[in-house]
Amino acid sequence: MKLLVRNAVLTGYVELVRSLGGDLSALLASVGLDASDLAVPNTWIPVAAASDLMELSAAKTGHDDFGLRLAESRRLSVLGPVSLVAREEPDVRSALGVIMRYQHLHNEALHSRIDETNGLATIQLGLDLPTPRRRQTTELLVGAIHRYVRNLVGSSWRPVSVLFAHDAPRDATTHHRVLGPAVRFGQNINGIVLYASDLDAPNQLSDPLLRPYARQYLEAIAAPRPAADVDRVRDLIEALLPTGRCSLQQVAHSLGVDRKTIHRHLARSGETFSSLLNSIRAQLAQQYVGSHARPLTQVAELLGFSALSTFSRWFRDEFGTSPTAWRAASQERSRG
Repeated sequence: MKLLVRNAVLTGYVELVRSLGGDLSALLASVGLDASDLAVPNTWIPVAAASDLMELSAAKTGHDDFGLRLAESRRLSVLGPVSLVAREEPDVRSALGVIMRYQHLHNEALHSRIDETNGLATIQLGLDLPTPRRRQTTELLVGAIHRYVRNLVGSSWRPVSVLFAHDAPRDATTHHRVLGPAVRFGQNINGIVLYASDLDAPNQLSDPLLRPYARQYLEAIAAPRPAADVDRVRDLIEALLPTGRCSLQQVAHSLGVDRKTIHRHLARSGETFSSLLNSIRAQLAQQYVGSHARPLTQVAELLGFSALSTFSRWFRDEFGTSPTAWRAASQERSRG
């Protein structure tokens, strides 16, 4: 199934490419898009094309901070109808909840969640895209969420840390200027860590009198994605993999349902538990092996394998090469 995203994800793209001296027409044509795909509001375009365009634009303009530069101009209005409701929610927690609950109205490949523990909250973002095609898109999305929270709380807000799974760029000046000093690369996730109390901060944009009208409007035009389907199973698989207890039985137990219910929910999306587990492992494997930040024995553990040899056999079957060779090739590409 071809996943789609609203062309609003490329808001500001034309201006940025021109300011950096890029060939707009050639860049668009290289991924099967043209100017009309960006000019007509609310047009849906393939997520893969948009992501490839971001990667190619970074390479052709010589700016590996391209995605983050694009995020600098982000405002809630980019989210379309969802922004009308989010901006009227009383606090940051409920505003982000609306954005995540209806994110499929903006980007079908994006899945996100908020985890809270020990007084900290982590906004975690994931993309259903191959690792080599999502660095710029990931930085755009993380940068956008950072901007949304600052818009809601106030310009003085700072996160505890900003996390990226990919390696650090050669020059992180833009990252520190846009996201603050606590930017970390080579991490397990992509996302933002903040104090849990920040989620309860009042939304400075909110107008209580408009709130019910905004909610009625959004509910009238769209329903939220079912909460018990693929995304919840995906989140649990990612959480359970490092524990070595990632099984269909454990996921069903965590959701409070039986295994048949899981099978039924996944079948609606053309998935099985095994296929979803394997695709998540493959995505994370590319991320972890390509980052050079951790030994392969640790990567094997994070992906739920009991031994490095078992992981290596699975990796070779999946990608046609060993994890050591993949890592060396990835390092060579980054040097080039």
